[in-house]
Amino acid sequence: MKIDTFDDVDTWVFDLDHTLYPPHMRLFDQIEVRMTAWVMQTLDVDEAEADRLRALYWREHGTTLAGLMREHDMDPEGYLDHVHDIDFSILSPEPGLADAIVALPGRKIIYTNGTRPYAKNVIENRGLSGLFDAIYGIEHADYHPKPDSAAFDRVFTLDGLSPERAVMFEDDPRNLAVPHALGMGTVHVAPEPAPADHIHHHTSDLRGFLTQLRPDSAPLSSQL
Repeated sequence: MKIDTFDDVDTWVFDLDHTLYPPHMRLFDQIEVRMTAWVMQTLDVDEAEADRLRALYWREHGTTLAGLMREHDMDPEGYLDHVHDIDFSILSPEPGLADAIVALPGRKIIYTNGTRPYAKNVIENRGLSGLFDAIYGIEHADYHPKPDSAAFDRVFTLDGLSPERAVMFEDDPRNLAVPHALGMGTVHVAPEPAPADHIHHHTSDLRGFLTQLRPDSAPLSSQL
């Protein structure tokens, strides 16, 4: 793959949270409040301990859910239903993003550590419904979260994509290590870069980055 132009890409893989919408929309704040409440109630701990455990499980297991499942044998479905019961109306469409995604050659898919129903609510409120060929949630990875290699293996096998002809867009740098090792292009989408050998590109403007991939645009390397 020519990682400066992505000329050989036929599959475009997008994370969801803080990738297909920016962090300043603060949707995930609602989820964090509900995660803390769930941990408090389920484990019978106070708020400070619940927040500590959430942070610990995110660091050590990839997600709070993975930690709860591995450390406390918790069933994931009730938790996921609870934390995703939020107000999606705070999201808004971004002019040009849908057009930039539509213009990409090949298949476009979403792969999130959330669920498919949650992802559908997000993209509906972002004005992106109907643009993606497939949406994969954590349920499609047998509840293994990114950055686990087993999670990527399950989802990518299910999709049938060829890693050497795919690129992944993701806000969490940890979640780009396995795609890079598989031969995928990697784009870190975040306000600030996190330089690492497994990250090919960084952008704080997904719409702008995708627009620059058009043939009539300036060379990608000069824009980042």
